This record gives sequence, structure tokens and C-alpha cells, in this order.
Amino acid sequence: MASIAPIDKVEIHVLVDNATDSLSTIPAHAESEFAFLERHGMRELSGDCLCCACHGLSLLITATRGVHRHTVLFDTGPEEYAFERNSTRLGVDLGTVESIVLSHGHWDHAGGMLKALDLVRNRNGGRKIPYYAHPGMFRSRARRMRNGAMFPMKDVPGIEALAAHGAEVICTREPQVFADNIFCLSGEIPRVTPFERGLPAHYQKNEAGDWTPDPLLIDERFLMVNVAEKGLVVFTACSHAGLVNVLKHAGECAPGVPLHAVLGGFHLAGPNEKIIPETVQAVREFDLRTIAAGHCTGWRAVNAFAKAVGETVVDPSVVGKRYTF
Repeated sequence: MASIAPIDKVEIHVLVDNATDSLSTIPAHAESEFAFLERHGMRELSGDCLCCACHGLSLLITATRGVHRHTVLFDTGPEEYAFERNSTRLGVDLGTVESIVLSHGHWDHAGGMLKALDLVRNRNGGRKIPYYAHPGMFRSRARRMRNGAMFPMKDVPGIEALAAHGAEVICTREPQVFADNIFCLSGEIPRVTPFERGLPAHYQKNEAGDWTPDPLLIDERFLMVNVAEKGLVVFTACSHAGLVNVLKHAGECAPGVPLHAVLGGFHLAGPNEKIIPETVQAVREFDLRTIAAGHCTGWRAVNAFAKAVGETVVDPSVVGKRYTF
């Protein structure tokens, strides 16, 4: 893997997330939805100005090095309405998006993808957009119910549909470093911890059309940048690989660079609530300065992290919030 170049700063705007919260106090490196809207000309506080929360995740990530800025869209949430509503009400310029990354093949991260491609290309003069994908994410997925029946998930947009909407699909299992060596997209994440076993009861269809167990979701990847004098900021959409596995591999991808922050979903809700204690204990060893837990983390895990590392470190990700590192 090519070395990841240090940058001056990274700005992250949460376009889609499960929760909304503009009233809780937050650290200096973050800005609430209300504060951002007021700073950008909102004349009165009303529902007509606000974002909507829903089950999913989308991050607009802009990295700056000197006079150069590069913007990546990381996932697009579960459906078109939320993505378009929130990006419009926040007034973000989607025309600055140079590339798109889909973290893994689940509907709550890709449902707004085709609309997002249209909105980006409407603002960039119709240029095609590099789109980073893993070949395994295009298979149909399902959850096995207690009675043995399969409850299917909506497929993510396929390569043909993406291409028809202007995506240049880069479909590979290998890690990628792009945008002047600023953004690092991981390859397949090694599973090395004994307690992080993926998503129980998760299945995929094989080439023969049969449902087969798929708890590891090997198509999931993380994105990261290296902020000078701080360290690695890691974006993990769901952490189906396990948050500890994600952080371990991030450190291996950039030897000698400390981990500074992690932002995204940690999937410690539902059946994975049982591994909250082991996860929290292991994450403490990374000495992170910010844990921006959101999406599928679950309130019990957020509470456990706050008790373990303190409320100055845990800064929950919510829709409309803006982080700067």
C-alpha cells in the first residue's frame, strides 16, 4: 500500500445518521446542526430548516493539505429522501465530491446512492465519479429468522445501474490510496480478535441462488486519513468486522502513526450487546481522543464507552453535526 500523506485538517459533515441532537453540549472540534444552520443564514429556527434522522449513515468528508481540498462521499444512507433533504437543508455543495465510497453491501448505506450520483453530477457539470466498491457487496443478503425463514434485505445498486448514473466503478478487494495519497480505503479487514464474530444470522445468496451463512461480511471496509500532529481519523460505517479489528488494522496500514479518532457505527446493538464489555476494554488501549459513535452502535454501548473513557472523548455522531480535526 502506498503511504498515506499527512493533511492539515479534515472536516466531516454527517448527512445521514440514526439520531438528531442539537441541544447536548459538545467539544470545540464539533458543531451542532442548529449552530451550523444559524451560521449559514437560518433566520428562524423551524422544522422547515432541519434534517431528518433515519436508520443509516452518510458522511461528507473534506481533507485539506495546503491550498488543495479533496472531498469524498462515504455512504448515502437508506433512501433518497433523507439524503436529498439533508444535503439540501445543510446547503452542502455536492459538486465538490470527487469520489464515492460504499463501505459494504447493505441497504442502509446505499439506498440513496443513485440519487446522490445524480445530485453530484448535476453540480459538477456531468463529470463521471470514481466509485469504490468490493465485488462481494453486490450479492443479495438476508437475516435468518428464529423460525428458520429468510427475511431478505433490499439489494444495493448494481454496477450497471451505478454506471448508468455516472459512476466509474472501481471494484476490488485490494486497499486503495487516492486523492493525492490523502484517503486510504482498507482492503478486507483481518479478523483477529476472539470475541468479534460479525453479524449473527446474516446470510447471502451464492452463485447457485442458495442462502449461505455470511456473518463476517468480508466486503466491509473502512476509510481513513492522517491528520498532521494528531494521527489517524478512521471512518467505519458499521464495524461488522468488529471495532477492535478495524482499529488494529488501521494501525497496521499506517505503521507508526497514532490513532486519533474513530467515527461511525460500531454495531454493538442487538445480539452484539453481549460483547460490549470486551470491546470497550480493548478500545481503551488505543488511547483515542475522540470516539464519535453513531448509527448502529446502540445506546448501551455509547453509555459503556462514556463510563470507561469519559464524556470528553465520547462525542456521539448525529445528523447535521460537523466535526473538524
